[in-house]
Amino acid sequence: MCPTPGWRPGLLPADASRLIEQCYSETVNANVKSSATTTGPLAMWLERATLGFLFLFVIAAPNSIAATQTAWMLGLLFWVLRFTVWPRPKVDRTPLDYPMFGFFVLTGLAAFLSYEPVVSIGKLRQASLFTIFYLFAENVRTRRILRALVIVLIAACMVNVCYTFGQYAFGSGVKVYGVSGNSPLNDAKRVSRAKTETIPILSGDTLEEVDGRPLRSLQDLVEALNRSPQAGPAKIKVYRVEWVAVLEVPRGQLHAGVTPEEQLGIERWTKGRDWRATGFYNHWTTYAESLQLIASLTIGLFIALPRKRSRNGALLALAIVGMGVALLLSVTRASWLSLLVSATLITALNVSRRMLIVLGLCALPVILAGLFVLQQKRNVGFFDQKDDSIVWRQRTWHDGFHLLISNPRHLLVGVGMDSIKAHWREWGLFDNGRMPMGHMHSDYLQIALERGVPALIVWLILLGTYARSLWRVRRRVPNEDWMERGIVLGALGGLVGFMCSGVVHYNWGDSEVVMLFYLIMGLSLVVERQTREHVSG
Repeated sequence: MCPTPGWRPGLLPADASRLIEQCYSETVNANVKSSATTTGPLAMWLERATLGFLFLFVIAAPNSIAATQTAWMLGLLFWVLRFTVWPRPKVDRTPLDYPMFGFFVLTGLAAFLSYEPVVSIGKLRQASLFTIFYLFAENVRTRRILRALVIVLIAACMVNVCYTFGQYAFGSGVKVYGVSGNSPLNDAKRVSRAKTETIPILSGDTLEEVDGRPLRSLQDLVEALNRSPQAGPAKIKVYRVEWVAVLEVPRGQLHAGVTPEEQLGIERWTKGRDWRATGFYNHWTTYAESLQLIASLTIGLFIALPRKRSRNGALLALAIVGMGVALLLSVTRASWLSLLVSATLITALNVSRRMLIVLGLCALPVILAGLFVLQQKRNVGFFDQKDDSIVWRQRTWHDGFHLLISNPRHLLVGVGMDSIKAHWREWGLFDNGRMPMGHMHSDYLQIALERGVPALIVWLILLGTYARSLWRVRRRVPNEDWMERGIVLGALGGLVGFMCSGVVHYNWGDSEVVMLFYLIMGLSLVVERQTREHVSG
């Protein structure tokens, strides 16, 4: 196992820049340890650049897809360039190689045989994200680097958690109450290529933007609507429980009055706090799934920590609570349940049955709070057959499964990634167009439909092999190596949670989530390699 001078179990890095510099040196030393040839300055520079982009990746992964993909591509580039300089870096095989490449090959075959080959081949870029796994698994060579990356990942996630809390504390947009019958807001219309329909702005709606600019007060809205009608209608972004739309409101129709409320024909307004938390992403489901993976990792570290009444225990507990509350504010039921399953699994593997019961009782208030938030924010129950999103999923699953079994070709190689967007009308999907067009809202159905049943089987083998590796490594990691043990536990819990939410979400098609999934997979396989080397050595 790689040496970790100066590192003690339970010690968190106090100086990030000094730690990264040490990581640079340890990477170089680890790569030349097995070679009699001295690493030259160019090779050293390439290795340092690769490691730098690994850290940039974990900083950006919970917050920015653009920065994350940039770090991924540049890190991959410098790693590939490193193979052109002697001595070439060591490459280790992993237990996931065969199913990983098998799934990618079947995905590529489905893309070339797609109903829309050009579109599907373009989606292979998203499928190539699996290289993130190898980028981390092959370039993280010491325990210090491994631990530093995990700590930085959790700290980076807390940035968006704090941002979410700040949004709710200060509010966002303008929530209107008591909209009168003759209010100018009643003339709002939604304009599309197909039709124009009148959709009045109602009491309780939150107005988030006007003409592409955030609304900070009611006066901003009055100023926008008071402009000349020749400028065209004002475009107002409206949030209304599960529904977001941009409505057009005619200008120059304000009432006479002194206050903005009188001019708009409303009783009062407040800052908006009804929206679902999205962090720095653009959708709550993406945010919730990302939080589930990182929160599971954090729970794994906390459970594995020997002394929980310590500074490290307090920091990890604070991070878990913060991520849990942020996840609660996303109001995403499947992700809630996934994290609950993940936390239960992680805890059950490390505590007595009596302690598990005690922790379950402690979790009841949190569960009740979640049901309350769900009712307040979405006006639905946890399993509510009247919920439009559940009805829509059930119809989508019915249509997708019927399309899958309607043709042997679909069963074998699928219809091709994103071909649905071009052919959904002729295939009669989404209740023949009476429901919004989207995807199948299920990893299992979406992969089978777009890539074929063989691809789905190989994908399940991939995840099953990954789970088996984590299960075996968990038993081999010594208790004193608590961070490594926590990484494996968190990865295992996150995997189970990911697969649970994948029943009703297509999280495998969400690049932000998949990049985090591959990142954690790569870090956990570093532990597997280090444990294997320790046993064999």
